[in-house]
Amino acid sequence: MEELKKHIRAIPDFPKKGILFRDITTLLKNKEAFREAIDIMADLIRSKKVDLILGVESRGFIFAAPIAYNLGLPLNLIRKPGKLPAETISESYSLEYGENTIELHKDAIRKGDKVVICDDLLATGGTAMASAHLVEKFGGEVSLLLFLIELMDLDGREKLKDYPVESVLKF
Repeated sequence: MEELKKHIRAIPDFPKKGILFRDITTLLKNKEAFREAIDIMADLIRSKKVDLILGVESRGFIFAAPIAYNLGLPLNLIRKPGKLPAETISESYSLEYGENTIELHKDAIRKGDKVVICDDLLATGGTAMASAHLVEKFGGEVSLLLFLIELMDLDGREKLKDYPVESVLKF
């Protein structure tokens, strides 16, 4: 894992002063590191009973799609409002300053589906919690919340303590 960490660029004061942004583009442009990250994430799911992978907009799509392909599982997308063409269900959640909303097609999950929610980053846990609530609104079960990166000092894992959580890289 330490070798993979070397492929994550740290950018100070982005998107605003005081934030240390963890940039995944340097990992993505290295085909060996990207493949290793996908393989590790897929291995964290492989032994679980899973019916569906959900990718969270937008960088979660980058990881969810190859993982779903690797494991031979269907993929669906959690999007920002107004991005999905069919009927949706939405979930709003609080941010440090304001609110945000995510949506999922009404036919994305069947009752009883075991779902892995995949995103690039676990920070405060707000997006992941809202995503888990969407799955539960459909009668699905969250088998795993899966992240490439976890920012430990923001305590997102604590907010998600009722769900199984895995992350590959911890900063």
